[in-house]
Amino acid sequence: MERIVEIEKFDSEEGSVEITLRPDAWNEYIGQDQIKKNLSVFIEASKKRQEALDHVLFFGPPGLGKTTLALIIANEMNANIKVTAAPMIEKSGDLAALLTNLEEGDILFIDEIHRLSPAVEEILYSSMEDFRIDIIIGSGPAAQTVKIDLPRFTLIGATTRAGMLSNPLRDRFGMSFRMQFYDSNELAKIIAQASNKLNKEILHEASMEIAKRSRGTPRIALRLLRRVRDFADVAEELDINHSRTQYALNELGINSHGFDEMDLRLLNLLVSANGKAMGLSTIAASLSEDEGTVEDVLEPYLIANGYLERTAKGRRATRMTYDVLNISAPRDEGGLF
Repeated sequence: MERIVEIEKFDSEEGSVEITLRPDAWNEYIGQDQIKKNLSVFIEASKKRQEALDHVLFFGPPGLGKTTLALIIANEMNANIKVTAAPMIEKSGDLAALLTNLEEGDILFIDEIHRLSPAVEEILYSSMEDFRIDIIIGSGPAAQTVKIDLPRFTLIGATTRAGMLSNPLRDRFGMSFRMQFYDSNELAKIIAQASNKLNKEILHEASMEIAKRSRGTPRIALRLLRRVRDFADVAEELDINHSRTQYALNELGINSHGFDEMDLRLLNLLVSANGKAMGLSTIAASLSEDEGTVEDVLEPYLIANGYLERTAKGRRATRMTYDVLNISAPRDEGGLF
């Protein structure tokens, strides 16, 4: 089932629109203030020394602006940037081709970097640390190792699963930043800014309504904005108002907490356990989803906002979940839930 609040999957048309809505300078980038502050210092220092920026790692849930930050860094450093994703680098030769085409000060951005194969990672170690790669030419007794020097470049890695990064790779990044979920005020500013780029005025109450239902994620906020704009355009309204926004989001199945049908199914399933923890495999089977989807797509927002907790015994609904669903919380052996 396709979910409008699913963060990782979006078609190429929406992807191209999203790129046009992305900020390309610090003064346009809203949120992640501490990361912006620190990066600004490091970028300025690198420019004064006329050096390439140290390698950077961004990690956190999808849709929070990791790729956007990489593009802004490239603009601030006046550097060329090559963008790729780890699944596209299938063998060591693919990485070698990317690295040997870089020029001094260039930036290589690798999304989902935790999905690199061990063989590719091995080449990346010397590239990041010593700015050289060792390529084996030929096979068997006639094989020879050729060392190729690389220009000093900056690797920017992004991952949604920092725990899956190997320690040797993680240690080679000079800077690591954890991306945080956005609050409603930040998202409302992002929505208003994007609405101007779409040439469609949005009232403050409407931008706040979208923000509250966007699960703390700019990518979802921008997607919902485009869909609400569609409703306003069909109704031939010159701007996006609060009532039209509420109607559109309700029609899309997004409630006031940002939950869609899948979220509610998961929370109701946990509530039906009467305070007992439920295993991941049981949850996945009950929802007819694979475990990876539950763990990577459904759970992060619910955990971050206190609706679900992971325990040693499994997943468990919190007091907040019972309050939101207007269900009385069960008592357990320790007293109140």
